[in-house]
Amino acid sequence: MSPPNKETRTVPASPLMTVIVPAYNAADCLGRCLSSLIAAGAGDELQIVVVDDGSSDDTGTLADTYADTHPMVQVIHQENKGHGGAINTGIEAAWGTWLKVCDADDAIDPGALRYLLGTMRTWREEHTEPDLVVTNFVYVREGTPAWYRLGHGPARPGLRGLRRSRHAVRFRRLLPRGRRGGWEDVGRFRPDQYLMMHSLAYRRDVLERAALRLPEHCFYVDNLFAFEPLRHVHTLTYVDLDLYYYTVGREGQSVADDVIVSRLDQHDRVNALMLEAMPHEGEVPAALLRYLVHIYTMSAVVITTMALRSGTARNLAIKDQLWARLDATRPDVSRRVRATAMGRLMTLPGRAGGWVPVAGYQVARRVLALN
Repeated sequence: MSPPNKETRTVPASPLMTVIVPAYNAADCLGRCLSSLIAAGAGDELQIVVVDDGSSDDTGTLADTYADTHPMVQVIHQENKGHGGAINTGIEAAWGTWLKVCDADDAIDPGALRYLLGTMRTWREEHTEPDLVVTNFVYVREGTPAWYRLGHGPARPGLRGLRRSRHAVRFRRLLPRGRRGGWEDVGRFRPDQYLMMHSLAYRRDVLERAALRLPEHCFYVDNLFAFEPLRHVHTLTYVDLDLYYYTVGREGQSVADDVIVSRLDQHDRVNALMLEAMPHEGEVPAALLRYLVHIYTMSAVVITTMALRSGTARNLAIKDQLWARLDATRPDVSRRVRATAMGRLMTLPGRAGGWVPVAGYQVARRVLALN
């Protein structure tokens, strides 16, 4: 079992960024994650909060070892509360101007992080801090040469540290690049473009205004982290850095097909919470509402496709429940979703509605090299 909590460590009064690392039974990968963060050489400009979420392996001991030798690392040990509960705890302990989450099995490019912190330092000095900073993330398959090279990427933007990675998500020509802008500067996202948790760093006061509290003991809450606070974001900027290395292909990973199928009810719980948080027309800028409908649509696509792929009565009922809930509670959103190409594809009638979405998913899976 993990050791008890240590005394509260002294952290800088105002680090530029806090990185929360939720960790559960992550002894085999946490060292790689923390080493990638520490390698940025950020000193007191970076606070790293590791939340040991009731691990039964050596995760807590390993985290404490890093904290003993690196003052920027703070470790919190707690009873298991799930991914959302660990992030909640990390937010409460955060002191940085900006806040980012890095899962224990992922890593950050240290050169890119060093560059980003330098940019944030300039914003602070010039009083031009945006509410949201968006960077790129790269899918890295476990066991590949690129995966073993995690933490040894480029030191400046424009270079790609993991050239053998299979897929990177970038936001060029979509977001205000190199300047602070608003939602009116945001373009239209394609189905394969989305602001996942891995690409976001919020100003901490945005999360305070949003009063974000993720559900405990529930998977896929990162969708809520990348959804609910956005209505409190007024200014944003895009920095074209491949900052976050997102590991895929781990056995039992929550985004693996078979795992999603087995936990489709939790995916649907998150989908319902997204719909509940969806603003109405006129409450937020039109471009923001358009994006929120887009990302909600992609959630519905995942659930629908996986339900059809599994073919079980339980999962097909979850799919039907999702569309019935959408029609009944937010007909305005339903009209928007069903008018999109993906929405029409997911709601095809007859036999085509049973196999076309699954076939389309298989093609996308191969093209994008996803789990």
